[in-house]
Amino acid sequence: MIGRQFATSALALAVSFAAHAVTDEDIMNDHSIADAVVSYGMGLQGQRYSAIDILNTDNVRSLQPVWAFSFGSEKMRGQESQPMVKDGVMYVTASYSRAYAIDARTGEELWQYDARLPDGIMPCCDVINRGGALYGDLFIFATLDAKLVALNKDTGKVVWIKEVADYQEGYSITAAPIIVKGKLITGVSGGEFGIVGKIEAYDPNTGDKLWTRPTIEGHMGYVYQDGEAVENGISGGEAGKTWPGDMWKTGGAATWLGGTYDADTDTLFFGTGNPAPWNSHLRPGDNLFSSSRLAIDPEDGSIKWHFQTTPNDGWDYDGVNELISFDYEENGQIVKAAATADRNGFFYVLNRENGDFIRGFPFVDNITWATGLDENGRPIYSDAGRPGNPADSEGEKGEPVVAQPAFLGGKNWMPMAFNQDTGLFYVPSNEWAMDIWNEPVSYKKGAAYLGAGFTIKPVNDDYIGVLRAIDPKTGEEVWRYENTAPLWGGVMTTAGNLVFTGTPEGYLKAFDAETGEELYRFNTGSGVVGSPITWTMDGEQYVSVTSGWGGAVPLWGGEVAKVVKEFNQGGMLWTFKLPKEAAGQDVASR
Repeated sequence: MIGRQFATSALALAVSFAAHAVTDEDIMNDHSIADAVVSYGMGLQGQRYSAIDILNTDNVRSLQPVWAFSFGSEKMRGQESQPMVKDGVMYVTASYSRAYAIDARTGEELWQYDARLPDGIMPCCDVINRGGALYGDLFIFATLDAKLVALNKDTGKVVWIKEVADYQEGYSITAAPIIVKGKLITGVSGGEFGIVGKIEAYDPNTGDKLWTRPTIEGHMGYVYQDGEAVENGISGGEAGKTWPGDMWKTGGAATWLGGTYDADTDTLFFGTGNPAPWNSHLRPGDNLFSSSRLAIDPEDGSIKWHFQTTPNDGWDYDGVNELISFDYEENGQIVKAAATADRNGFFYVLNRENGDFIRGFPFVDNITWATGLDENGRPIYSDAGRPGNPADSEGEKGEPVVAQPAFLGGKNWMPMAFNQDTGLFYVPSNEWAMDIWNEPVSYKKGAAYLGAGFTIKPVNDDYIGVLRAIDPKTGEEVWRYENTAPLWGGVMTTAGNLVFTGTPEGYLKAFDAETGEELYRFNTGSGVVGSPITWTMDGEQYVSVTSGWGGAVPLWGGEVAKVVKEFNQGGMLWTFKLPKEAAGQDVASR
């Protein structure tokens, strides 16, 4: 199944002679290389921190747009991709499962690939794609019909296509895959359709499956030897320990945001989504491994440890948000930690070696569903915080409650960043609440499996989005920036004491990493919901970000959607640079 593809032959040929293969070493060292970005997260740990300091608080006002590339056609919607750069070529994905290679100096297209999508795709939250992976001579990305596509990175021609899951069952893929130790690792989307989440590894050169690990207790994991599946243990040891009856067979826990990797412990970190259905009264128990963070052995997919943020989730508080590895010193000792800002409104710091809970605290202004966390990080539920059981009501739905945060989360998919110099995390977050109620529901293959209704609403008159600087050692909010519309784009931070993110109003913005002072803004013409990157080329520092309003907010936002209903869609890739004359210094390594 080959979609539309073409190359500007002379230009693509010229680039191919200069291009080099992307190695495992390149990917492992991506966080420290200045002239390339070859992993999702600007390094496998996902810190989104650049040590390049040419661009800084003194000169960021001189940052200039140098080119803008249009994704074209009528295919707009949300553009949540993170670009990648190698040997002067930028690789980026766009809505409706499209991929592009672009000359990073001029913005000229080298090739384009459009996946041929079937009519019956069932993406939950817009037709977005968050990015791809570079490896060898390949650019690999996933599609809305749950396939992996490997393209020759120099020509755009298809090398292989593999089906990861059946889209007719409700599966899709929107996350960027990652490469770890020569393996292509991917998750799946589809938690609203009663699928079973999983993490899988493939040979990036051939597309052959290497292992699979389901993320719902009771399902068998496998490794593949000579094309044959060999059992590798049941997730959780056995079925039904934390699920009633057979509900584990359609339990959800989609791994829809992809993962990060920590070389110190040789561990993949993946988050899992909501249990299915949303109506928690139908599935008493913790419902493992939904709404959790999983530590995975990259060799065979075995689960090393887990940490569940919302047991028996009844609010759609997916636990998929990125788990970012970082070190800090305490009492003269280095703590190997990992942090995540959960949809449920709590920020968690874990020991990444064993998953032990170190500390947790609210990072949003108000949480109604829980009164706090116990000594093990387990939520202490509010008696009146859970939507009522329809079985206790004479009507068709249970007693509604007002819950905060709303199900779109204190923080949703948009990645936060960690600055190694300030020691702070920069968290894109939102202040909103929801009316939520439960309804009767039964599973039907390929159909929505919710058992709940909801309406999201703002809680403040003048802002919804909040960019927060958070100290993970104390829980202190060091500074905050309030934005009228919800924040839905990723964050990047640099050694130049800068924090970059975008807004739905269309602005790419830069802030002082220590104080939160806004230092730069540029209007891209449509909402920025992508993740910015930075790199160096020809002695100058560049910044790139996709622009194109969309994603879950205008589709699921209820009363909040009224705030953004006039925002224009778009589909652009913007690239900026700091001219040499404005820099006044040499290139530093990242």
